[in-house]
Order: sequence, then C-alpha cells, then structure tokens
Amino acid sequence: MNSTENVAIVVTSIAKPNEVLSKISQESLQRGWEFIVIGDLASPSDFDLKGTNFYSVERQLETNFNFAKACPTRHYARKNIGYLLAIKNQASIIIETDDDNMPREEFWLPRTRQQEVVTANNMGWINAYDYFTEANIWPRGFPLDDILTNKTDWDSLETTRVDCPIQQGLADGNPDVDAIYRLVLPLPQDFRKDRRLALGQNSWCPFNSQNTAWWPDAYPLLYLPAYCSFRMTDIWRSFIAQKIAWANGWSILFHEPTVWQDRNEHNLMKDFSQEIDGYLKNREICETLEALELEPGKDKLMDNMRKCYSSLVNISVMPAEELNLLDAWLSDLESLI
Repeated sequence: MNSTENVAIVVTSIAKPNEVLSKISQESLQRGWEFIVIGDLASPSDFDLKGTNFYSVERQLETNFNFAKACPTRHYARKNIGYLLAIKNQASIIIETDDDNMPREEFWLPRTRQQEVVTANNMGWINAYDYFTEANIWPRGFPLDDILTNKTDWDSLETTRVDCPIQQGLADGNPDVDAIYRLVLPLPQDFRKDRRLALGQNSWCPFNSQNTAWWPDAYPLLYLPAYCSFRMTDIWRSFIAQKIAWANGWSILFHEPTVWQDRNEHNLMKDFSQEIDGYLKNREICETLEALELEPGKDKLMDNMRKCYSSLVNISVMPAEELNLLDAWLSDLESLI
C-alpha cells in the first residue's frame, strides 16, 4: 500500500460525528483516502463531517444496489453497502473499522499483502490472541470448550512466505472478546506489538470487522450476513472467508494492534443473549464448512459462497432468506467487478 493506491475506509454508525470519526476523516482527507460512513434509521439526519462520504438510508437506496433495497434496516449488515461503494470506486484496499476504534499512527502505515511470518497450518482451533499476550483472553466467536487447550509453543511454529489478502489488526484497551469474558474477566488488556501470525490451511480462529484490511481478490468474501444476530454476523462471515481462502492458498494474517478501542455502551447481558447461537453452533458451522469440496480460483469465489451459505441454511443456522440477500450482493458485485 502506497500513496498512489486508492484506499477506502468503511464504517457503519448511528452516532453523530465523534472523536473517532473526526480523526479518521481528518487523516483520510490528508492522504486522499475515501472515508465512507453507512448510516441507518437511527443516524442523525444532519450528519456532516468534512472528509466523510455519509450515506443515509435514503441515499443508500439511491445507489440502486439490489442489496440496499433488500437488506433489513437497523442491522450492522448494511455495512455491505459501504463495501459495494468502495468497490464501485475501484478501491485497491478496503479497511473496515468501527466508530469506537481510535486509529493509532500505525493504522496509517503501508500494508503488504505478501508476508513472511510465523504461520500455523493444520492446527484446528487456534486462539490467535494467545500469541500476543500472557493473559487468558480469547476472541469473540472462539469455542468455549477450547479456551483452556494448551497452545503450540511460538518457537515451534515455522516462518513462511504467505499470501494474506485478509488481515486482522488487533485492538488494545477493550479488545474484541465475548460477553462471558467481559462479565467475569479483567479489562483493559493490551497486546504485544512485535509479532504477526498467519493462519493457513485448517487452522480456525474467528476474526472481526473492527480493524480489518481486504485486498480486491477477497472482496466477495466481505459479505456480512443479515439473518443472524448482530454479534455473530462478522464471526460467521470469518469462518466462510477462511474456508474459501484455503481453497485459494490464502492465509489470514493477525497482526499487532493499530487501534485503541473505547467501546460504545453495551448491555452485556443482551450481548450474551445474542452470542448464544455462536457458543452453541460455531464448532458445528466449521465442521460443516470443512466437509465441503470447494474449487480454487477467483472465478469460483461466488459459487463457493453460495455453497457455503447453503450449507449453513441446510443445518438451520440461517434461514433461506439469507440466500436471497446473498444473491442480491453477488449480483451487485458482478455489475461492479
């Protein structure tokens, strides 16, 4: 990533311009990056922030994207419209974050798709956070019955050159953990800044939509499902993205924290309720995806997505309506790519 590339930052928010949004807009404006904010019904009608391309629900509908018309309102999945807009504007990298993640200086540094890093292959469930801290902490979406499993020693993992078109940055302060962690274990927590870890074939770890960079080959995998809870949409997306990434020889990079999160107010018991499906089904989802035979190639990404989402509908993780929404996303993509 260099100054000549067309970088887009995508956020969904119902907040009025706050310190985080102001910081992102200011820094984006200086760099010539596009900053897209996707609103929803609760967004302020007078949202105005220099350097920000804000899309109210009304303006989203004016895009004529099939997805904009089909997606439920009051749902985080409307962020998909921001991805489509960035793709339409030929973004060479899409960076997604949230309106409570303050970017550090490192957030704005060049990003490289090809990495020579410590790599985990064929390790099953692997808690990536384990390698960035001594604390007992795990990412939202990680199976509860694997939290105490002994990790593989860092020094025993090999360093390899890998292709990482999806890169998850960590967050200090109030990192992305589940409601059970927040209810019973200490925060804030910070992560070490001297390591990077790539997850390759058959190594599962959920990643989120809070500080994640995507390169064009992987853009179809950005799709956030809408017919599931807010707390699971990016997690279940990450499992599908990992399965399809493996078919293409791609790895998922976890890297040092580049944001500091001052988390928006949440009802933790409501979060817990919305995460129950994940606690009970995340392992089954990945076992179902593992059993699928997927074809390699960028031209097969959309077919592979249909196959993955259909498999989750078949095990009643999502309703059939999700497939109609996925088709709307894919038809919009086909018109843009």
